[in-house]
Amino acid sequence: MSKFSTVSTIEAAAGRRDQILPLLVAHKARCLKEEPGTLQFEILLPNNDDAKILLYEVYRDAAAFDVHRNGSSFARWQKETAGMVEKLYGTRCEVID
Repeated sequence: MSKFSTVSTIEAAAGRRDQILPLLVAHKARCLKEEPGTLQFEILLPNNDDAKILLYEVYRDAAAFDVHRNGSSFARWQKETAGMVEKLYGTRCEVID
């Protein structure tokens, strides 16, 4: 099986990005610690858009991503950021080694 990646964009509600970031950093730490299939989780801030947060995530395989997407940490993050996130969307990718 091939590694699996997502490149995602979070569009923050007006003025809420700085509130989302510490919650996202905590989510990242939980995922890397508690989800063996989560291999990499990078949080990126665009230089020219203070309403967006980009994510680059790598998983052992697509099944590991499903575990992440349906796991308790993601559910917790969604609950913590309710009303702060306007939109979350991404592109699923196969990693070529």
